[in-house]
Parts: sequence; structure tokens; C-alpha cells
Amino acid sequence: MNYKKSEAAKAWGLRIHLFCYLAANLAQVIVWYLYDSDNFFWPMWSIVFWGIGAAFHVWAVYSPPKSRVE
Repeated sequence: MNYKKSEAAKAWGLRIHLFCYLAANLAQVIVWYLYDSDNFFWPMWSIVFWGIGAAFHVWAVYSPPKSRVE
């Protein structure tokens, strides 16, 4: 099955992904600040590694399409 998403659907999916990334990581930073700020900044792991995934998602949505030779 050759299923292709429209550009608008790809952009909408990216917006949802980035909103969830920001909301979840902001919540983690707030919890860290309120309850554990004297210790290691543990939200860094989620911010960095989920950020890598988000960066790949941005790249997949906004990179130019590959030309396909058949």
C-alpha cells in the first residue's frame, strides 16, 4: 500500500510532537525544581534524547523530497 500523508498532515503531526515535547519536559523541570533542585538535573536526559527524536521529525517533515528514479 502506497500511503502518503499530505504536507499539512505532516506539519500538524510535527506541531503535536513538539507541543508534547515542550509540555512533558517543562513538567519534568518543574518537578525537579520543586522537589530535587539540590541534586543532579535529571530532566536533561529526556530533553536531550527526546530532542534528538524531535530533531529527526523536523528533518523528515521539512527536508526536500527524494527524487525517485524508476
